[in-house]
Amino acid sequence: MPTYEFEARDATGQEIRDVIETTTEEEALATIRQMGYFVTKIHVKKGAAKKGVSGQRKRSFAIGRVKSKHLTTFTRQLSILQDAGLPILRSLKILEGQCRGGRLKNTLMDVCDEIEQGATLSEAMSKSPKVFNRLYVNMIKAGEAGGALESILQRLADFMERAESLKRKVRGAMIYPSVVIFVAVAILTFIMTWIVPVFQEMFEEFEIPLPKMTLLLISISTGVKTYWWLIPIIPISLFIFIKLVRKFRHGRMGWDIFILRVPIIGKLIEKNIMARTTRTLGTLVSAGVPILECLTITRETAGNAVFERMYGKVIEAIREGETIAKPMQEHSRLGFHPIAAFFWALLLAGPFIGIIFAPGLRDTGYMMTAGGAALGALICIAKMRSRVVDDLVVNMIDVGEETGELDTMLYKVADTFDEEVRTLTDGLMALLEPILIVFLGVSVGFIVISLFLPLVELISNLSG
Repeated sequence: MPTYEFEARDATGQEIRDVIETTTEEEALATIRQMGYFVTKIHVKKGAAKKGVSGQRKRSFAIGRVKSKHLTTFTRQLSILQDAGLPILRSLKILEGQCRGGRLKNTLMDVCDEIEQGATLSEAMSKSPKVFNRLYVNMIKAGEAGGALESILQRLADFMERAESLKRKVRGAMIYPSVVIFVAVAILTFIMTWIVPVFQEMFEEFEIPLPKMTLLLISISTGVKTYWWLIPIIPISLFIFIKLVRKFRHGRMGWDIFILRVPIIGKLIEKNIMARTTRTLGTLVSAGVPILECLTITRETAGNAVFERMYGKVIEAIREGETIAKPMQEHSRLGFHPIAAFFWALLLAGPFIGIIFAPGLRDTGYMMTAGGAALGALICIAKMRSRVVDDLVVNMIDVGEETGELDTMLYKVADTFDEEVRTLTDGLMALLEPILIVFLGVSVGFIVISLFLPLVELISNLSG
């Protein structure tokens, strides 16, 4: 508990100098007034905070960021304690005592220290931006200004729980196909490395003329057996390449435009971002945060360059006196980007590049690779006029602005897109299983037919 030094005057006008120990400066002022003194100056005694209980606690070593589920749990518990009427400092100390050693516990210790020295909760949290982002801090600041901190904490906890639930849903949907694809690649690698070379030796021994399918299979088998180490390196290199491209502003814009129009996955990402950004904006508007600050925070939490550009244009338009709906409709088109065209060409031409190195199939490989690249560029051009915000969203926001219920309409939009994300995720799960079965069937069928055709000719020659 901090110690405050104060100067005051009593009823006769005599000057009083003394110290008092209280939790906050407000409590100190109230106590001094109850003593019949008029305060003229008050401040925290130097070194007092360091001698307090919080200063004696040891902070554990911590690396990385606080997990979103831990922060969500903390927010919900803090809202419950505030609703019960506990002082904010006591609530924070209770939750800090429950936390395991790590960044969140260390941060709560820092927040408690700041509050004991006279800072508000939002000011204390703003000094830990790696844990409490601008959305979080501004919500708390709005709650303090309006005297409804417990209500704001409940809204913030609801918002974070919905976002966390949606994130878990999407991540859970990706586990099954990832495992199946990994197993399928492992099985096909085994066939190419150990089974096909046995047939290749047999065909060479009998000097059988091989069809193009068999030549392609043998070429793939030779490549896999010789360059097996490329199987893990190629996806890792591609991941690193995309990360490097996204480090640059134009590269990030091109990749985000491309990923938003990949079949199925693009729609899922688009609706997920719409649900998150509209709920963020609605939560901030309902908390009483100024609209420009709301849009700035929403832009920062979008996580996609296309949406960041759109919200940036909306902010510029509002500064010029316009509403949200019109600029959102005008600036929600994807547009053409050369890096997006490059990724589309790579997506459709990449699978055929290996054919170029197959014996006797080089011309076919060049033709298929060029055709895939051209088709990818055409798809990119065809999708440049598509929008990430449909008319329904624009009209609902427009109605919300006209009726003064913008936050309610934004919540409805977010709920709609949350449900669409769940539906898309369930549909994707239902669709992935037959797609993976077809992929495995085609792969195995290609291998069997490629090996069976020379065997038929071999049997025919032996019979003759």
